[in-house]
Amino acid sequence: MKKRILAMAVAASSLAFVGAAQAQVKVGFLGGFTGPIESLTPPIYEGAQLAVKQINEQGGILDGQTLEMPNADTTCSDASAASNAADRMVNTEQVTAIVGALCTGATLAAANNAAIPGGVVMVSPASTAPAVSELDDNDLVFRTVPSDAYQGQILAKLMLEKGFDTVAVTYVNNDYGRGLADAFTEAFESGGGTVAENLAHEDGRADYRSELGSLSASGTDTLVVLAYADGSGQTILRQAYESGMFNQYAGADGMVGSSLVEAVGEDALQGMIATRPGSPELPGTETFNQAAEEAGFDPSSVFAAQAYDAAFLLALAIEQNGSAEREGLSEALRAVASEPGEVVLPGEWEKALELIAAGEEINYEGASGRHEFDDNGDVPGIVVEMTVEGSEFVGKGQVDL
Repeated sequence: MKKRILAMAVAASSLAFVGAAQAQVKVGFLGGFTGPIESLTPPIYEGAQLAVKQINEQGGILDGQTLEMPNADTTCSDASAASNAADRMVNTEQVTAIVGALCTGATLAAANNAAIPGGVVMVSPASTAPAVSELDDNDLVFRTVPSDAYQGQILAKLMLEKGFDTVAVTYVNNDYGRGLADAFTEAFESGGGTVAENLAHEDGRADYRSELGSLSASGTDTLVVLAYADGSGQTILRQAYESGMFNQYAGADGMVGSSLVEAVGEDALQGMIATRPGSPELPGTETFNQAAEEAGFDPSSVFAAQAYDAAFLLALAIEQNGSAEREGLSEALRAVASEPGEVVLPGEWEKALELIAAGEEINYEGASGRHEFDDNGDVPGIVVEMTVEGSEFVGKGQVDL
């Protein structure tokens, strides 16, 4: 799997290089092609690439220039790698904007060390930690996915409604894990539940039996794991099942992937509960779903729709701004994402070109929802329930507070 992902990234970079002789505009992509979300990254990347493909097929950008998307690997968990990847996008590739990063730590490192100093707008389709809202970013960092301050509340409500009144929690010790655990714990206890143990763990270790012993000693048989499907989350669930310490598991978006069920085993995870950002029932959702299936990837993959929207929105903003310059792009992004304006749906690039050329305002309603950015660059979004049935996570519908 890792070799396939790396090959895909290298191939895309090669194509970008071949096209360098043509007039082009660059929007970079920062993703965790290796590391704890490497199995989740391909459909996210393909979502963004689908937007690029549609734009180029429908006339290109800025008077027919080609839109290119060079990419770089943040590894998700290495702040230095993320900073270096962003530096290459900002200062070597000279991108106008960036889709990404995905993991919150990577987004924070990329923003603080390269994008913000370089005046480059970033739109993350996957960084959900509340810490993103707190960046001093000069209005340069946005996201098309709701904050974990909301997702944590939803997961807590869901667990309480299903009758789980006492749980143990373990979370990966980074901005994502801490932010989600804090939101979940506060909401769960406010709702009358008890968090019997709340334990941080470090990612990338081979053995978590000591932590599992402490969690099990709390006396509950329900374990909430807030980590990554290809990292510590997978190892913890496997060792918890092997030890027979817990009967029920729960998690959030970083755990929702078929690779988790394949690695840990169907018998181990049957009935596992999780939450993840989802897409509402809007006209653009079905349009995106059909286009994604034709492109060969699953439109319901976690963050794929949000990545499509991030790329399409940035292209609209560049067109609205009238140049590939970085200055003024954040204002243009807010303009194309908000009312008032003629509604533009996923795939309607030609329509958008005509409206912008005529001086008309537009309002993009995307594959993953309406993106009315607040002062922090955040969107409300929706959260859906997921349950392991058979060999995969199955969606059970939207959950509201």
